[in-house]
Amino acid sequence: MDTLAQYYGLGLALAIGLLIGLERGWQEREVDATGRVAGIRTFALIGLLGGIWGALFPIVGGVALGFAAFAFAIGLAMFEWRESVRANTLSATDLIAGLLTFALGAYAVLGNKPAAAASGVTVAGLLALRHPLHAFLRRLTWAELRSGLLLLAMTVVLLPVLPDHTIDPWDTLNPHTIWLITVAIAALSFVGYVAVRVGGPRRGLLFAGTAGALVSSTAVTLTYSRLARTEPELAYEAGVAISASWIVSLLRMTILAVVLAPALLMPLMPAIGAAALVLALTAVGLYHTARNGTGKPELRLENPLELGMAIRFGLMLGLVTAVSKLFAAEIGQMSLLPLAAVTGFADVDPITLSVSQMAGREISLGVAALAVLIAAVTNGITKLTLAVTLAPAKIGCILAGAGA
Repeated sequence: MDTLAQYYGLGLALAIGLLIGLERGWQEREVDATGRVAGIRTFALIGLLGGIWGALFPIVGGVALGFAAFAFAIGLAMFEWRESVRANTLSATDLIAGLLTFALGAYAVLGNKPAAAASGVTVAGLLALRHPLHAFLRRLTWAELRSGLLLLAMTVVLLPVLPDHTIDPWDTLNPHTIWLITVAIAALSFVGYVAVRVGGPRRGLLFAGTAGALVSSTAVTLTYSRLARTEPELAYEAGVAISASWIVSLLRMTILAVVLAPALLMPLMPAIGAAALVLALTAVGLYHTARNGTGKPELRLENPLELGMAIRFGLMLGLVTAVSKLFAAEIGQMSLLPLAAVTGFADVDPITLSVSQMAGREISLGVAALAVLIAAVTNGITKLTLAVTLAPAKIGCILAGAGA
């Protein structure tokens, strides 16, 4: 290893230690200097020590370095144990962080430098997320944890063994693809679900409505339309949240389509962009009219990782995919348009995912884009009907004008 490469590796080891030490020092910034166990300097030195150990590897060999690293780990563990006894606390975080800093310092010299840097940033990020992660755990229910673990287990166990080819006589159903898409959609929805559960109404209706739209914009529309009627002082703020949820729903639908068929971006962009712009202007107008109320209504969403919900979505996706391909093959690609209109009233995802997989192969890009837009329109009619019938007339009329 040349001198410049060694300097680079040692500098990276020091930087990793400084980054982790910066986070640890910030967490203990209010603690008196005499009571602070380890901060930015200590972790920087640990990182540099790991780098020096790595640089010595070609000289003294792996066995000697292994014993030295083991001695360091034992010494650090004993020191942390003594400090825990003195402070009457019990936490392994500093010990694990110190060992990781040492290991990453050595890896920065001996191994893949970008991977070492990325790992250091990840460690610092996880340490900094202590309070949000603890808040999430406090809000997490056993049913949510169980359903998430069950779905994850079924994915890890089932996905590798599911046939990655069509299994029906009509050459339409690929179990591996259907389940993979189902899990991906559930994971995307779970991001919004977690945001609502952690942030909740205390972050405001706009936040809850926007995050909730990743799960179900229909549920957002239903909840906040009722809120606008029962708490008139929150009517305009609820209207903002509903408009924002519709924008997120359109963008989510477009992203799903474009991920599966990038060529759909250009056909979809004009209509989706125009609709999103109108809804954004509506949301801005409602926002400036809103009067901040004191209510903090809870947005109730079904856990998207619930196994039953995932299976229902997978079955619906498989059914819509099979019917779409049969219609296109036996009747013609234009037969997908009424199918998109009907399925869109309930959910845009299955038809969007189905036609996007077929776009450019079984059907033309134009027909695929038109089917997605028709599904968006009929789904918008469903949500618009909820808003007009449940929300006060002033909000319903504004949303109806924007939706039209």
